[in-house]
Amino acid sequence: MTIDEASNWTVVVTHDAGAEQRAIYDEVLGASCEIVYVAGATDDDRGIALARADAVIATHPLAEFRDGDKALLASAQLIQQTTAGVDHVPFDRLPDGVPVAANPGTYSEPIAEHVLAMTLAAAKRLLIEDKAMRSGEFNQFTPNRMLAGRIAAILGFGGIGQEAARLLRACGMRIHAINRTGETDAPVDFIGTTRDLEAVLRRADVIVISMPLTRLTMGLIGAREIAWTKDDAILVNVARGEIVDQSALHAHLRDRPSFTACLDAWWVEPVRHGAFRLDHPFLDLANVIASPHNSASIPGTRSGVARQAAENVRRALTTGEPLHVAGADERLDGGSP
Repeated sequence: MTIDEASNWTVVVTHDAGAEQRAIYDEVLGASCEIVYVAGATDDDRGIALARADAVIATHPLAEFRDGDKALLASAQLIQQTTAGVDHVPFDRLPDGVPVAANPGTYSEPIAEHVLAMTLAAAKRLLIEDKAMRSGEFNQFTPNRMLAGRIAAILGFGGIGQEAARLLRACGMRIHAINRTGETDAPVDFIGTTRDLEAVLRRADVIVISMPLTRLTMGLIGAREIAWTKDDAILVNVARGEIVDQSALHAHLRDRPSFTACLDAWWVEPVRHGAFRLDHPFLDLANVIASPHNSASIPGTRSGVARQAAENVRRALTTGEPLHVAGADERLDGGSP
């Protein structure tokens, strides 16, 4: 049976979808599926909908899934995230055997622009000199840096990493990338795996972290790895804070003021953890450029996000083969997919 022949499938949307997203869900799925929106529904109506769900579309799973949902969702064919990663999904609240799919790639362009903006702000000392001028200093002959001719290390060479590489290459940078396979069709000057991490970090002038948070990447950049970097390197993290050891990074920034960290991703954040919290005073350091994980908060991105999520749901109901299903190493709770 194809999705066009089925009229009894139920797709439950647990996030608070706006009019634009609802229109896209209706366009992609509404002709053949009943779409039920449960944000704000009574507990009874929500439970009835989840028990009927063939697929679920979620955004903030910690808030949207409850302890009792595991039994309700036992017959679902897919739980689809609108977010790029699944590291914040509470798998213990979901039934074993029901695939959970991520939604990667839709944020690549805005996040890559954020990488470029942060990199240029650090290289050109924009925040430092803006603050200095406001206090009466005019440091006309304090050097800043060109990106042309330097090396950008891209750790994680998926959609975001490749788009960031394209923009940095346009500035004249050479690209040294790391991914899982050590292979890519994208233009690079070097491609390797984490086995090559030391060599890549030692060569890099700019380091962009754009890899997903998994059991394999948790804490990947610790004190040893940070010590491999150049004293004046620029580190840009638009992935997840937990990939970098927080204490080691703070100590390095404190002891090496020529090193700059541009942080859009943090260790404890409101959406994933319910609060923003730091164990060290990063925001007191002049060599930190901070943004509130808003690199993807661009008007219009939610439309693309909703469409890709809905199309993957359609694929799951049509073929039983959804894309971007979370593997075992992406489940940080230690469970099996």
